[in-house]
Amino acid sequence: MTNQGFPRGLRILTAGEYRHVFEHASFRIHGKGLLALATPNDLGHVRVGLVFSKKNVRRAVDRNRLKRLTRESVRLRQQWLPSVDIVVLSRKGVHEIDSETLARQLHGMWRRLEKDVKRQPEHQQ
Repeated sequence: MTNQGFPRGLRILTAGEYRHVFEHASFRIHGKGLLALATPNDLGHVRVGLVFSKKNVRRAVDRNRLKRLTRESVRLRQQWLPSVDIVVLSRKGVHEIDSETLARQLHGMWRRLEKDVKRQPEHQQ
């Protein structure tokens, strides 16, 4: 059985790590109300950071729900996701999406990211 946890090693934690993804994003995956920026890493596993601002998602309960669903989506697909650092950003209206639709949307975003990473030649990283 594979490890399905979500330890600190799977998270982007520092401002410098977030800045690196923002400045060197090789992939941009758009979804309804969400944007994922990703850049390759040499760690051999995915890492994720979340930016759900008060400006776009007013209520804390909504921000927490979105973060929980995003983390769970990554946790369940971590062994299939490529070795990249991902920052997921919220956009206006994302809090109006129900949880089931958001989970499907995130799954589709991860599949598009996998395809985009496979298409990119190794030497362009």
